[in-house]
Amino acid sequence: MDEAQKNDVIRICRDVLVPLVSVDGGRLHIVGFEGDEVWIHLTGTCSGCPGVTMTRDEVLTPALRTVLPQIKVVVTTGLPIPRGLENL
Repeated sequence: MDEAQKNDVIRICRDVLVPLVSVDGGRLHIVGFEGDEVWIHLTGTCSGCPGVTMTRDEVLTPALRTVLPQIKVVVTTGLPIPRGLENL
């Protein structure tokens, strides 16, 4: 993933996904990028939520694939919060 693609992913997270997650009291953080993967950490009410797989598969991945069709989204939740988070 090049810098322009990373910036597109960050923009979609900041402008679209953060507001969606925050409606339910959750917080979305970008932990990092590796190849075509983006690592996202969910906190707040999303921390430990049993619906995290559905959120990843039905919300996060489709939105991010609008800018990068081959992206793989890896989601973690809970505490402790990983180092290297991108605050959006």
